[in-house]
Amino acid sequence: MPQVPTAPSQLDNLLEYLKLARGFDFTGYKRTTLERRITKRMEEVGVADYATYRDHLELHQEEFASLFNTILINVTAFFRDAPVWDHVAAVTIPALLDRAGPEGSIRVWCAGCSSGEETYTVAVLLAEAMGIEAFQQRVKIYATDVDDEALAEARAATYTDKAVEPIPPALLEKYFDRQDRRHAFRKDLRRAVIFGRNDLVQDAPISRIDLLTCRNTLMYFNAETQARILNRLHFALNHTGVLLLGKSEMLITHSDLFVPDDLKRRLFTKVPKVSPRDRGSYPTPALTSDTRLVRELAFDSAPTAQVVVDAQEVVVAANRQARSQFSLGAADIGRPLRDLELSYRPIDLRTNLEVAVLERRTVPLGVVEHKQVAGEARTFDVTISPITAENDVIGTTVVFTDVTVQQHLSDELESSRAELENAYEELQSTVEELETTNEELQSTNEELETMNEELQSTNEELETMNDELRIRTREVNEVNAFLETILTTLQLAVVVVDGQLIVQMWNSEAEELFGLRLADVQDKALLGLDVGLPVRELADPLRDVLRGTVPRQVLDLEATNRRGKAFTSQVTVLPLNAGEHSTYGAVLLIGAAPDGLATPLPPGADGSG
Repeated sequence: MPQVPTAPSQLDNLLEYLKLARGFDFTGYKRTTLERRITKRMEEVGVADYATYRDHLELHQEEFASLFNTILINVTAFFRDAPVWDHVAAVTIPALLDRAGPEGSIRVWCAGCSSGEETYTVAVLLAEAMGIEAFQQRVKIYATDVDDEALAEARAATYTDKAVEPIPPALLEKYFDRQDRRHAFRKDLRRAVIFGRNDLVQDAPISRIDLLTCRNTLMYFNAETQARILNRLHFALNHTGVLLLGKSEMLITHSDLFVPDDLKRRLFTKVPKVSPRDRGSYPTPALTSDTRLVRELAFDSAPTAQVVVDAQEVVVAANRQARSQFSLGAADIGRPLRDLELSYRPIDLRTNLEVAVLERRTVPLGVVEHKQVAGEARTFDVTISPITAENDVIGTTVVFTDVTVQQHLSDELESSRAELENAYEELQSTVEELETTNEELQSTNEELETMNEELQSTNEELETMNDELRIRTREVNEVNAFLETILTTLQLAVVVVDGQLIVQMWNSEAEELFGLRLADVQDKALLGLDVGLPVRELADPLRDVLRGTVPRQVLDLEATNRRGKAFTSQVTVLPLNAGEHSTYGAVLLIGAAPDGLATPLPPGADGSG
């Protein structure tokens, strides 16, 4: 019964929508990677399933950029995997320059260039090997990616201090200019680099490339899409071109396209495809009597039996082998072929002669067995070929090639083959199992490398957030220090409470005045503190200010400082506004009343008698 086609999944519908809406075809990407990356983005926007996320994309067009940035993991660095670049600089580039010669041009393609670090790494190595002037004249580097944001960053060619850390200091000083807090690749060398958008799956490749880098890009695609991309990369390379891949990309199943040049460092060379060439014809010498004699003797002494008949099917020639094998005598030359036993034994020739003449082509009759007079059986491979002159068929030649020995060996081989067939099938089955296991391992390795790059991308995001938090923390500390300086300069005790009259702030003047530190009073109720200030008398003024009944309250209260000295304090209560119609808490400013500090109390008022 025919299989009923299954309905496309929600993910398939989402991928088709992305292709139609924005031209990004992700159907060739590995399914598990796509599901993981899209799910990550869905969690960030709070969407539960693919169908709902598609609706979200339709309503929020800016979400496309965030989704593509999540799927297209742009993890790269200058001189990433340093041993690989050391080998490229020491071996690959010198060999490339030797093949190009002193004046030859060098064409490089960096496929999947991301934000450009790898592209400029290649440029630096080539400039070091060739010299600045030769680099400017002879080198052209094409860098492509599908991520427009990454390409914009690459075109800018400016990088942070952290990004350029892997570059050796001497090369950094030579090839980068300092601009504010960033490093810019030299403009005179930047002109040799051309950035452009190119989809490896759909777009035409760049041709005549000497060095092609495509690192950690293939591993995101499934096997079928990888094969399509590799065919494009094969077309792009010169016959002596070199392909550089990522550390998880080994091309084990694509040996017909590329062979390893250095498998450890993932360098491959192109396997050329041989195209058929026209064969030249040899000139025919002028016929002389000696030439005719040579031809006749060559025909007669040929190792294969040959019989020639004319257009009327009369035998006109038979060489020595034909006469010996088929008992032909001098009297048989000039007789019609149909009168000879040869016309039907060992195989029918007359019908096939007509076919060869009418269709003007060689007619193979296959292998036949012929038993000679002496009783010995021989095996012949018989062919009939027309002889033409000025587009007319003037005769035919019948060739009997003796294949007795070959047939005997073939029979023996057939017997051996039958015995080996079962063993071969078992071996083939084992090989297929091993190939399947190897492909699974390769796929797993690529998947692990993909996840590693995802983790690295996440780590970079976290480091960026940490940097931002450190900046914000420093700013907050600076603001706090500035605020503390202001409060200290006021020479007033400042106390801040929230809406429940819980102490939130207690400045140094308050500590000096009442002898309690911030740690002693923070997160405690103000009205419950035992200080030399009648805090209970502040309850109603504080509540009036918090309710907004009055904008401020000013009270003169008799107080005692930490040394037990009495004074008249002036307490100003102000609202601490959190917004236009919201009061977060209150601020108390405590200082000496206008008539001065340390107003003495009447004798005995402090309980001393």
